[in-house]
Formats: sequence, C-alpha cells, structure tokens
Amino acid sequence: MRLFRFNIYAIKKNNIMSKIRKFNRDFRINEDESFNEIEAQENEQPIEARAEGGIVTPNALPEEIFAAFNERIGDEYAAHYFYRNAANWCRNANYKKAASFFESEANSELEHAKGLQDYLTQWNMIPAIPAAPTSQAFSGLAEIVGKAYQMEYALLERYSQNQQQFFAAHPATFNFVQGYVSIQNDAVGEYSDLLNALQLINAENKLDLLIFEDKYFG
Repeated sequence: MRLFRFNIYAIKKNNIMSKIRKFNRDFRINEDESFNEIEAQENEQPIEARAEGGIVTPNALPEEIFAAFNERIGDEYAAHYFYRNAANWCRNANYKKAASFFESEANSELEHAKGLQDYLTQWNMIPAIPAAPTSQAFSGLAEIVGKAYQMEYALLERYSQNQQQFFAAHPATFNFVQGYVSIQNDAVGEYSDLLNALQLINAENKLDLLIFEDKYFG
C-alpha cells in the first residue's frame, strides 16, 4: 500500500516537474522573441538629427558670426585695393622696391578675404561680399606707410573684438579668428617699424626716402 502511494506520488511529481520544465522553455522562447522584436523596433527608429526624408541637414553659423565675417571680408577687400593703389603710385614714382612690396601686400589681402569666404562656405553659408572703396590718392611714400599702419591697426582691433564675441558663442570660430588676429598683429608690428625708421630721416628729402626705401623695402 505504501509502495503504491509512493509510486503515485512519484508520478505526480514527475508530471509537475515536466510541466515546469516545459513552461520554462516556452517562457525563454517567448522572452527571446519579445527581446528581438523590441531590439528590431529600436533599430528602426529614425535618428533625431535627421531631417525629413532621412537626409541630415548640416549646421550653419549663428547669424551674428555670419554678419561679422561679411564685414571683415569687406575690410580685406578694402585693404587689397588700398595696397593695389599704393603699388601703382610707387611704381609711377619709381619706388620700384616699394611697389613690389605693396603689390605683395595686395595679393595677401586677397588671400585673407578668400580664407574668410572659404570658412563661411565650409559652414554652409554663402558670403555676402560688401562694396569696398577701390580708389586711393597718395602724395608720398611716408603717407602710404602711415595710412597702412592706421588701417592694419584698426583691422587688428576689429578681429580682436570679434574673437572675444565668438569665445562662448562658437569656440571653433574663435580658434579660426585667432589666426587673423596673429596676422594683423604681425602687420601692425611691421608698419610700426617702418614708421620708427621714418623718424630717423628727413621725410621731405628725396634722397633720404630713396635710402629708406632701399633699406626697408628691399
């Protein structure tokens, strides 16, 4: 009798364990399928940065930076025409070394303007090139040097002010403008040296000016 009861108990226990094992297998299968379905749904979710149609729209610069760059482009073209006119005046006055110097300066200003425009297009913005004065009148080499110093110093101040404005607004542009601040700092130093050299001669004496040109523009 006890053996019979034990067998019944064992059979019931085996049935229960069998059902448990089957339940566990089914649960794992369902769990895996549910997980795979969720993962597939997550992979199908579109990236938030994408625009309609799945094409990412690149970022652009803030409007205040765009406006400032367009102003500086105008300044660089104004500097180009200033030096272009200075080179023409010097060549006409037979200051050949000074003419070559200012012609090189004119070309450098074009490169500066191009660099600003390239940066804007890199950031998906089309430059708006402002009008720049194209004519300059000069009466002497010393006058040209003095006006060049004033122009370069004013441009140094503008780039420095822009750099301060961009520090928090756009660090990448802050770093880019640093290069232009360095260029202007070198230009101011160069024309400052020329002005100091002019202090050593009689700027009204043509021979002194020829010696000055030969020494500092050679």
